[in-house]
Amino acid sequence: MLEIQQVAPAFTVANQNGEFVSLADYNGKKNVVLYFYPKDDTPGCTIEANDFTKLAVEFAEFETVVIGVSKDSCESHTDFIKKFGLKVDLLADVSGELCESYNVWREREKDGVKKMAILRSTFIINKQGILVDVEYGVTPDGHAEEVLKKIKNL
Repeated sequence: MLEIQQVAPAFTVANQNGEFVSLADYNGKKNVVLYFYPKDDTPGCTIEANDFTKLAVEFAEFETVVIGVSKDSCESHTDFIKKFGLKVDLLADVSGELCESYNVWREREKDGVKKMAILRSTFIINKQGILVDVEYGVTPDGHAEEVLKKIKNL
């Protein structure tokens, strides 16, 4: 598991528009809230994305970009964004490499069936590329507000 004060794992992954986004793009410029979620257009994931969208202007005021990550395709992300008017970039980690590097690809058991899935998790990365907050297993309700409070205290 990743811990605070570690250098955040680097990444370059396509967003909803097929444009490559790298953590290095923000070095020295912006803090990054990188949140991992299981699947586009599912109840908890929709709550989380909508809540981050509602607070997008406030995050921007604190020089922070919010980026969501799942293993869904660019096309799925585009549909999700259009359906709800989302104001966050969504990265398409179809290979799962980014999920692996942040240790969110985990085995879970539901109704007695074990399968691999993304553990809903959020990482706050400062402008120097250091993890300043690491939270595995988050609950969607109220999460964006909690993250914004942490950003305000950086």
